[in-house]
Amino acid sequence: MKAVAEMFTMGPGNKDHHPALRCAVGVFVPLITLTLIGRLDLAVFASFGAFTGIYGRNEPHSIRFRSQLRAGGFMLFIILLATLMARFAQSPGLEGAAYSWLLTAAITVVAGVCSVVVAAWRLRPGGSLFHIFAFAAIASIAAQPPLWEAMLVSLLTTVFCLLIGMSSRVVKSHRTPWKRPPPIRHTDAERRAIWLEGGGYLIAAGLAGTIATLVGERLGFGHTYWAMVAAVVPLVGHSTRHRVSRGIQRIAGTVIGLVLLAGILWLNPAPWAMVMVIAACQFGAEMFIARQYLVAQVFVTPLALIATLLAAPVDPGLLLRDRIIETVIGAAVGVAVVVAPAVWRRVRGGLAKA
Repeated sequence: MKAVAEMFTMGPGNKDHHPALRCAVGVFVPLITLTLIGRLDLAVFASFGAFTGIYGRNEPHSIRFRSQLRAGGFMLFIILLATLMARFAQSPGLEGAAYSWLLTAAITVVAGVCSVVVAAWRLRPGGSLFHIFAFAAIASIAAQPPLWEAMLVSLLTTVFCLLIGMSSRVVKSHRTPWKRPPPIRHTDAERRAIWLEGGGYLIAAGLAGTIATLVGERLGFGHTYWAMVAAVVPLVGHSTRHRVSRGIQRIAGTVIGLVLLAGILWLNPAPWAMVMVIAACQFGAEMFIARQYLVAQVFVTPLALIATLLAAPVDPGLLLRDRIIETVIGAAVGVAVVVAPAVWRRVRGGLAKA
């Protein structure tokens, strides 16, 4: 009941409109530029490069710069690996199911490794959700643009978001002292927790990807990586109850977000209008992501799917169907992974007493 109650509770604000505006501008300017020059095939690379602005939202400028520099550089590396993976998919013998399984394995490794790196650098938001999404979405695009163009757009967007992150320094009242950030050191307990968390991401993403791929082969739906993204959502949280609540909110927010998206697509907006919607959804997501995950997810769903449609147009109906099926599979797996240790402890305790 407490998990359900959290779905209707709004956390306190913390000047959320500041990072929300930065993130909205960071994704809008690159995308509208690509729209004007007729290169929406590069939109996905700009969208993921703009993830740089998500990090360090309320940190002092010097620490924010370090966080965004590391996060942006690491995301560029993931984007490079993803587009190389997509090119590798053109090799003989990797068509269809073979590549699907190879991609699932690669995303699973990305989920675990990126979780460890993000935790070691103490980046916020934590976890590897964004890296899973970026790697999987790019590696799933068959028609890849030239490598240098993809990486140039990603790099320029990353640099642009770094500049936006520092832009408030021009206003004296918003300027924070610039001093060298203290080095990050971890205790032995923290290191163990980092590796355990990485293992949790590996298990959740791998299990969700395996189930989604098997079910997808039988029922004929795609985008199995969405299940892997949804599976790691419940892993972020300070308690089992909070993590279960995130899984429930992921499903509920996705359903509402799909209804919103269906209305947007029914209007058949022009590409420039789609970019406006992306910027608005990015603003909404950042406004609520730290306060009410369900509401944030309502914005995240059309944000993710419209970006996908801009990069590789497909049947919107199939896209909506795949999104809800994959989300339910992934969230269920994520909740199961979160609850399993607590259930095991209870069972072991009961056996010990017996």
